[in-house]
Amino acid sequence: MNAPATASVWPVEIRLAKNRRALHVAFDDGKAFELSAELLRVTSPSAEVQGHSEAQRKTVGGKRNVEILSVDPVGNYAVRLGFDDMHTSGIFSWTFLRDLGLNAQTRFQNYLDELSAKGLDRDKSGLR
Repeated sequence: MNAPATASVWPVEIRLAKNRRALHVAFDDGKAFELSAELLRVTSPSAEVQGHSEAQRKTVGGKRNVEILSVDPVGNYAVRLGFDDMHTSGIFSWTFLRDLGLNAQTRFQNYLDELSAKGLDRDKSGLR
């Protein structure tokens, strides 16, 4: 079985914005992304957000102004992000970060649509 093409892409820079509201990630193939803290938080690959099945996945509201407090390496394949709402359980693999960067617009619009459908918004906390 062949590994996905993104598995061989390696990050060459990971930098937290001074305002802590974005993470800059650049890869060795020249692709670079500025990922908002809000998008990273609401798409966290943690079980707390994703659940253990699609039916358990949570839509997280109230994260418009969330900040990233820490970026810690996990082995040589990922980083763990710590957010100012105390969420620290998501491990963001290089493949996940790259996919998020490539699909950020679509993922963010899907998030906005889910918030609307569930009566949530970006400024008030809530899970559904």
